[in-house]
Amino acid sequence: MAGLSSRPGVLRVGDRVLFEETEHTVVGIEGTAVRLHGDDGRDQVVLLPYMLASDGFALIGSASDPEEFAAVGVLEALPPAAVAEARFWERHVTEVEHGLPCDAAPDSRPRPDYDPARTSLAERERTKADELAVLGRPVGRRTLQRMRARYRAQGLLGLVDRRAMRPSSPTGRADQRVIDAIVRAIGEETDVSTGTRSRLMRRVGQILDDEHGPGAVPMPSRTSLYRLVDQLSVGRHTFAAATTRRQNANRPTGPFTLTMASRPGEQVQIDTTKLDLLAVLDDGTVRRPELTIAVDIATRTICAAVLRPESTKAVDAALLLAKMLVPEPMRPTWPQALAASASRLPHARLMEIDARFEHAAAKPVIVPETIVTDHGTVYLSQTFTAACQRLGISVQLAHPGTPTDKGVVERTFSSINTLFCQYVASYTGRDVSRRGVDPARKAAFSLAELDDLFQEWVIAGWQMRPHDGLVHPFLPGRSLSPNDAYALQVAASGYLPIPLGPSDYIELLPVTWRVINEYGIRIANRTYDASELAAYRRQSSGVAVQRGKWEVHYDPHDLSHIFVRNHRQGGWITAEWTLLPLVARPFSDALWRQARRQVVERGQDGDDQTAIARALDALLRRAERQAESRKIPPPRAGTRNAPEAIPLRTASELDTDDSGDDQDETAPTELAKVIPFGVFDPFSEEDYR
Repeated sequence: MAGLSSRPGVLRVGDRVLFEETEHTVVGIEGTAVRLHGDDGRDQVVLLPYMLASDGFALIGSASDPEEFAAVGVLEALPPAAVAEARFWERHVTEVEHGLPCDAAPDSRPRPDYDPARTSLAERERTKADELAVLGRPVGRRTLQRMRARYRAQGLLGLVDRRAMRPSSPTGRADQRVIDAIVRAIGEETDVSTGTRSRLMRRVGQILDDEHGPGAVPMPSRTSLYRLVDQLSVGRHTFAAATTRRQNANRPTGPFTLTMASRPGEQVQIDTTKLDLLAVLDDGTVRRPELTIAVDIATRTICAAVLRPESTKAVDAALLLAKMLVPEPMRPTWPQALAASASRLPHARLMEIDARFEHAAAKPVIVPETIVTDHGTVYLSQTFTAACQRLGISVQLAHPGTPTDKGVVERTFSSINTLFCQYVASYTGRDVSRRGVDPARKAAFSLAELDDLFQEWVIAGWQMRPHDGLVHPFLPGRSLSPNDAYALQVAASGYLPIPLGPSDYIELLPVTWRVINEYGIRIANRTYDASELAAYRRQSSGVAVQRGKWEVHYDPHDLSHIFVRNHRQGGWITAEWTLLPLVARPFSDALWRQARRQVVERGQDGDDQTAIARALDALLRRAERQAESRKIPPPRAGTRNAPEAIPLRTASELDTDDSGDDQDETAPTELAKVIPFGVFDPFSEEDYR
């Protein structure tokens, strides 16, 4: 069989081709149709694109080896000395072949001893061998013939010393058993604290002794072993930061692929992390709060965010779902520019769905189809899974120890630290090496104030800021904001969100079953009562499975009131704690337990509601006084600490409306007319959240 040509050319009638493992002769060409006559006697007409794309197709011609046209990159990867040696031989080989060296001038004439018109090839070979011997490069005639053949087959690459083309091993000639032991020892360093090379050397010795016997494998010298370790640990951060080493080990082995979604809510990622800043909590302590967010993949919208002072609970994740499915109302201190009516959201269309959008902030309501979470106990709890099931949401768990499965929400946390946290007082930095001197002294914001700042930043900063990951195919080179992406995708996909109603929000709260006594309902030594409960005292709810008890829902972050299902007439009855006037403001379950613990430590009755209420009020007021003492003046314009993008309101600015310590914080002010949002109270959200 003749050589198979790999060079591009022209297909002509009479050419020989290899097609479907059979040699054919081209007997006709019409347009893109080619008529072939096979050596097996079979004729066929095929389309040229199909023939060229078929496996094993080749043009049979006079070209010999496909390596004849060596890529320039192959020569560039060789040592310069080897390439220079090959070019030296190229000059002499081409002079033997054609009478002139390859680099001869166009008008040059061959030397008499190499003129093909006067000498034979054998004579030129003998002359060249004598010439090279005089130059100190003695070679035989057979060697010249082999080099001529290699040059015809492969060009300059054929004259390169084959030893220079062998791939060099980073480990040289080291014993393979030593290399295997080093690779194993480096792998064991992934989950342990970072050590030194000397510790690794000792571990390598232990592995060799355990696998091959003591002293059976000689250890390289210290210098050689260190060199091998450096070569084999490239990119693994074996002796660098342990966090980076573990992150690299968690990377998927396959190629990275983008998480794609074509419409709002198709995939929403949820996660929780501690913010890189400090806040003054309700009990007066200063700690890093936890932030739980839900991010829509298609629009990069932060659908909802919950800021908590301690470990996030399952109810927080369930309430996060509820916040996603109701419009975000405008708060009294927010400028009108943050309203949905002033944004690019399809406000008029949303108003037709739900009247609450009239006074909503510029953040879309996105109903998730699939939620991606990790294996945290919060997201595996019955409370969260039942809430998702009730709302018709599919839960997809990420692979254990694989944060890349929810990379969008992980990257969003990093953006929050960069775009929001670093402009807030008491910013701690992402690690100790980036932390300032005693940032706790600068903790000026309570958790409620910090939540108000963050929610305002989400509307004014994140939702209206162009995102590099949001580009429309018809708007190349222009980044879209999450609100812009939502408006475009709603028009393209026909997306129509249906927000939750007030009763749906209450359904997502934790539930307990209680008896309605003469004095009301008792939960954890707290008594709740309401006038609407008078008709049902000491009566059965009719739920036989619960022995006539009544269904009660409560918010563990606001125990000032509970919601009782009316099993007789339907709907909900709101009952308040009977001693609520004794405390400064609503309180959480954690703060209640702390107050009860203080009462018991003083030797008082732990079931005395009045004593606990007074201890609770003392905790809240002391926390307020400590927060007031930490207030800092707003940064002056032009200072280094002043925000560059969205100005964040300082604690002193938030406090300008307080007339005194005895002022009722729940009383509405004259800042603006506030329209209630069903179960959402803007004043309670601003002050007590």
